[in-house]
Amino acid sequence: MKILCIGGGPAGLYFGLLMKLRNPAHEITVIERNRPYDTFGWGVVFSDATMDNLREADPVSAETIYAAFNRWDDIDVHFRDRTITSGGHGFIGIGRKRLLNILQARCEELGVRLVFETDAQDDQALALEYGADLVIASDGLNSRVRTRYAETFQPDIDLRRCRFVWLGTRKLFDAFTFAFAETEHGWFQAHAYRFDADTSTFIVEAPEEVWRAAGIEQMSQEEGIAYCERLFARWLDGHPLISNATHLRGSANWIRFPRVICQRWVHWNDLATPQGARKVPVVLMGDAAHTAHFSIGSGTKLALEDAIELSRCMAACEGVAAERLPEELAAALRRYDAVRGVEVLKIQNAARNSTEWFENVARYATLEPEQFAYSMLTRSQRISHENLRLRDERYVAGLEQWLAGRGGVPPMFTPYTARETTLPNRVVVPPMLMYACADGVPGDFHLAHLGARAMGGAGLVMVEMTAVEPAGVVTTACPGLWNGAQRDAFGRIADFVHTRTGAKIGLQLGHAGPRGACAPDERGDLRPLAGGWPLIAASALPYRSGVSATPREMDTDDMARVCGAFVDAARRADDAGFDWLELQCGHGYLLSSFISPLTNRRGDEYGGGLENRLRFPLLVFAAVREAWPRHKPISVRISAHDWAAGGTTPDDAVAIARLFKEAGADLIDCSSGEVSPDEKPVYGRMYQTPFSDRIRNEAGVPTIAVGAIFEADHVNSAIAAGRADLCAVGRPHLADPAWTLRAAATLGYRGQPWPANYVLARQQFESNLARSARPAGQPG
Repeated sequence: MKILCIGGGPAGLYFGLLMKLRNPAHEITVIERNRPYDTFGWGVVFSDATMDNLREADPVSAETIYAAFNRWDDIDVHFRDRTITSGGHGFIGIGRKRLLNILQARCEELGVRLVFETDAQDDQALALEYGADLVIASDGLNSRVRTRYAETFQPDIDLRRCRFVWLGTRKLFDAFTFAFAETEHGWFQAHAYRFDADTSTFIVEAPEEVWRAAGIEQMSQEEGIAYCERLFARWLDGHPLISNATHLRGSANWIRFPRVICQRWVHWNDLATPQGARKVPVVLMGDAAHTAHFSIGSGTKLALEDAIELSRCMAACEGVAAERLPEELAAALRRYDAVRGVEVLKIQNAARNSTEWFENVARYATLEPEQFAYSMLTRSQRISHENLRLRDERYVAGLEQWLAGRGGVPPMFTPYTARETTLPNRVVVPPMLMYACADGVPGDFHLAHLGARAMGGAGLVMVEMTAVEPAGVVTTACPGLWNGAQRDAFGRIADFVHTRTGAKIGLQLGHAGPRGACAPDERGDLRPLAGGWPLIAASALPYRSGVSATPREMDTDDMARVCGAFVDAARRADDAGFDWLELQCGHGYLLSSFISPLTNRRGDEYGGGLENRLRFPLLVFAAVREAWPRHKPISVRISAHDWAAGGTTPDDAVAIARLFKEAGADLIDCSSGEVSPDEKPVYGRMYQTPFSDRIRNEAGVPTIAVGAIFEADHVNSAIAAGRADLCAVGRPHLADPAWTLRAAATLGYRGQPWPANYVLARQQFESNLARSARPAGQPG
């Protein structure tokens, strides 16, 4: 094949040499606009895992690269006159120029043609000139090729809110260093690491509003560097900061990071050649296809791994007959697009979390240095509590001792107190609709279901959304609390939890509103119920247009009646012995229908701006809070993101949480979605925890994190980092009622009580764990 790589960065060079290794007969040309060996930039960082990938792909260049690396294990976090050190991270750094020079030399050694000082203005003309069968667009962040075929690639470029400048210094840092400096305008931070024998990278970053307030926009380049030298003097030890962006003037070298996502990475051109028309693919690679924020050091890693994966996919084209080559090539490129698209998205999701953390340092500045550092270390959610323990057991043990005030307590097993209610640990079994009631009365199923989870060790067990009036149920199989029979049935369950377990039990009060009059099928999916009851909502909008019944818009009489029903139900919940109450204000139910602008189209004082839309939910909350005993807590569940255009956003969620906090809410239960059929959630591990993080640390109200939290490690990480005060673990508890007890035993924590009847099970479980930990062949 004839392969043309446009752009001589890591992606183009590495793909060229890998394809030449795969088949020396390939004719490969790399076009680069700069002069030979004339490259720019400071240092780049890899992990040990990335280095393993390079060794497998090309051991020769990998060993040359590895010999040029500087290595370190520690991360130092400097915050408020404290330095917190965590080890075992396995970083390696190299100068960007040195890396490219190594790859250039390896290309020349293998016979890859390098064409320098050529500005690729027209990729199609170059493809014709070199007779290319395949064009690699590795032309960087500002890719002309991506722009030319934007209709195919569908790039989404998001300029992030921080300004940063990429500098260097002769100060040699022994650890990957994060230094945080507070100014009268806000926080600046530095990311610094050594990458060769005498130089370190030193990136300075700040939110744009802080950067502007500091006056850097009006400074010359020299003045801006001098400002940074003064700001970070305590860590520079008298060494100056150096810029190699001499072609830029003033503040132009302070840029905003562009996050690039492309929906597709392959475009096909129809090129007219002397032999006739033929299709030539153009494939994005490296920064042309995607970017990941420098705070997780993955831009060069992603570029090299793009090259590795595409060369692997191209193996299917080797030895293929000429007439079948187009078909095999198309299949190989589809595999590349599919495989790398998923892997890159994982990194970009982690990078988004990391980016947002550094954009919002002020959010975490009230944390103590110990928790601030831990929050930073786990900011991407790819490094977890137990992962940190594997890296540096002493660091994690010290953090746990600080969190608990005594040693040996994982964060999830520390108690939590709201008002006068103390939970024995931070694990919550959240409200989950069971569809197992008759006439709103919970029976033996709920006794067994809730009782088993309480005996299974969870600190708080919540009853599913319980309707305050008959018309407020989702289905006829849902619980209610509008009469004495229901109260007494719940009292039986609460008594069992209190007498047989150390858990607390709570109830979520709500009203289905536009989501009512449904029937569950065997999978728990909801469908409109034929001959259902009349529905009410903030506005006369069906929950699912064309599917759900249209509700009637509530008037003030309806509001007064519903508010009274909430109050009566709260009093019955207290009579039943519940320890905790939660108000359901999310997921498109009645109170949620007032909050979201997608479902509230009212023109009166209960519609319009956010405070108006919250007027009725806050009235209900205030009435319930007044009726509910002062010594017992109330949480509020909200949809922190509607995941749909024009709906509630995380910014709105912070404002909503503040207003509920002012009204007396003790915690905000931070869920999302289920408000609009147009929602497009971005799922993933702990995908809603960032909402809890924002609300807790911006609105200053305790939170419950929910959503894809399924490991003890997730809970420990969220609690230790200050992203949540409690964590709701739902579906895992459906599969394993003793999830919390098993988590304690797995972590080796014996402070979590087991029911006396189950102690033998703990001994057996711990014995099995010890046996599985022994090396193979060692007798048990």
